[in-house]
Amino acid sequence: MLKSGLNSAGLTESEFTKILDWPGYRVYRHEIDERTRRLRLWVRRKRGNRLLICSGCGGKASKIEEVREREVRDLPWRKYQTTVMVEYYRIRCPKCGLKTEEVPQLRTKAPFSKDFEDAVGLSCDSAAARQVARQFGLAASTVRAIDLRCLERWHAKRRKPALKQMGVDEIYLGKKTKFLTVVSNLETGEPLWFGRDRKQETLDAFLGQELSPFQRLRVQAVCVDMWPAFTNSIQHWLPEARIVYDKFHIMQHANHAVDEVRRAEFFRKGGRMRGIVKGKRWLLLTRWVNLESRKRQELNGLFALNRRVMKAYLLKESLDRLWTYRYEGAMVRYLQRWMDQLRWQRLRPFQKLAEMLLDHLDGILNYCRVPVRFGVVEAINGNIKALLRRGRGYTNLRYLLLKAQRMAALKTEFLVLRKAA
Repeated sequence: MLKSGLNSAGLTESEFTKILDWPGYRVYRHEIDERTRRLRLWVRRKRGNRLLICSGCGGKASKIEEVREREVRDLPWRKYQTTVMVEYYRIRCPKCGLKTEEVPQLRTKAPFSKDFEDAVGLSCDSAAARQVARQFGLAASTVRAIDLRCLERWHAKRRKPALKQMGVDEIYLGKKTKFLTVVSNLETGEPLWFGRDRKQETLDAFLGQELSPFQRLRVQAVCVDMWPAFTNSIQHWLPEARIVYDKFHIMQHANHAVDEVRRAEFFRKGGRMRGIVKGKRWLLLTRWVNLESRKRQELNGLFALNRRVMKAYLLKESLDRLWTYRYEGAMVRYLQRWMDQLRWQRLRPFQKLAEMLLDHLDGILNYCRVPVRFGVVEAINGNIKALLRRGRGYTNLRYLLLKAQRMAALKTEFLVLRKAA
């Protein structure tokens, strides 16, 4: 049943205008369809709202060439889906010529108001696009397009922090896409740029095109793994910045060394010895402080069977203390004592690890000169992987970058509010 006029909902046009809350616009007509639960509102400028803004250049215009009407979807009123018929003008701009006036609620040509798009974008912060699509009765592709526009508006008006400490890492996305290079700001904890593959040309594209010469001069330190392509690019574009090798990647090499010792001592011997060590790999790769008492007993039982595996595990655990030192001399002395333990152990994987540490010693010592937050890079990578799992993949890298930046910014705001409280 279609109802029209002032008595259909017991509200006057001025009351509809207050509820709609579009600054500078008023409701002059409305219709309610109770059967389909739809509300249609017709709005136009208020009499005092005479300022015409060109949508092209943002300048003022005074001459109206044509009056048009556009239909957009707005926020629902309780269980009623709301559609707004907006009256707008085609104006003559002194600079741009014939243009459409700028309407605050009509930011794009899409058939949705800005308030509606903001609500969809807010829902996308905590849910997948398909779930939001079911909530608002839209296609998933439409929700993603709305979310991208909201993120672009959010990004355009936010303050861009200075880049002084930079992190560079890669994420493996699978056989088809392979690697994604991630550049991040270590101080703010948010990603700055994504690039496909992990070649030197990939990072060159960011350092050479995305950063100005002044911005490159402000970078003090870059935290990377030992991938030569990244190191060569940084040395070329940021000669004044100190390269700090990531602790987590170095410890990953130590874990590989422990795993090689385990395979040599148990797994490759076959038979009963292989059955004994089965399922113990992750125990050897886990830090001792993170193990439960039952797991520690299992690990001690494994050490009782083979002392070389125990020595390899203790060497890996003691290497982590290297980054507790803040003076270069103390760090060098500790590393020397750690390598002295390898002299009579006959652990070839750890001898290779020691050679690698010596080859990259300057990048390790740079942590004493410019301390960086190692965990930020891994946290950013974890956020990106969580987004990829929730969104079932992103073909648009710009969209993925904005989502990751939004996630990092929301977490930062939450921490600030919690600290203030």
